[in-house]
Amino acid sequence: MRPNFSRPDFLDGIRDMLPPLIGLLPFGLVCGVAAQALGVSAWGALGMSAIVFSGAAQIVAAQLLAAQAPVAVIVLTCFVVGLRLMMYSAALAPHLKPLSPRWRHVLAYGVNDMAFAAAIRRLSAPGNPYHAASYFLGTCVLLWTTWQASNLAGYWLGNVLPAAWSLDFVVPLCFLGLLVPALEDRATLAAALASGVAVIALDALPMRLSLICAGLIGIATGLVVEGRRRP
Repeated sequence: MRPNFSRPDFLDGIRDMLPPLIGLLPFGLVCGVAAQALGVSAWGALGMSAIVFSGAAQIVAAQLLAAQAPVAVIVLTCFVVGLRLMMYSAALAPHLKPLSPRWRHVLAYGVNDMAFAAAIRRLSAPGNPYHAASYFLGTCVLLWTTWQASNLAGYWLGNVLPAAWSLDFVVPLCFLGLLVPALEDRATLAAALASGVAVIALDALPMRLSLICAGLIGIATGLVVEGRRRP
């Protein structure tokens, strides 16, 4: 991996990901508090955040564990919640195809909402794919390390943080800050609007399936609009 690594692009990825950390920190604190409320050890909380690396899945798993749900139900529910990552992977796959298997495996682990939103524009631009991948890696490394630190901080703070602060609300606000600059044409704008309306309309679906369905509707809408633009 080293010969194809671009340090300047890696540092650019870290730099560009610093502002969205405002949203990641409170979400990590919430996940850490949830782990502490379950009575798990600090190592258990850190292991879950390091392996799962998904705030939504961690919150859902914590709620199901508190309700003493069967392990199979917890695993299946977290799998459904994480299905959106398959859509991210499908969007990233054409841009990561020129990379070596080692690069693809490392970056696959780091795929998440914020990293995808920040890196897709760099990966879509023409240029050396390894430079874009180094940028992607920079965003992933910063997000992963910050996520572990914020989870541990939330675990040790426990119930000191008032629930009325609603820290998790900062996350979608920061994600919108990443999303808006990517709306560069009619197709992406139509996809965003369609998925936004769909996720609200389908909110009653169980296991957060509204996210998956809304994503598919947004993709379909974007493809239709893009198809009509082509001669």
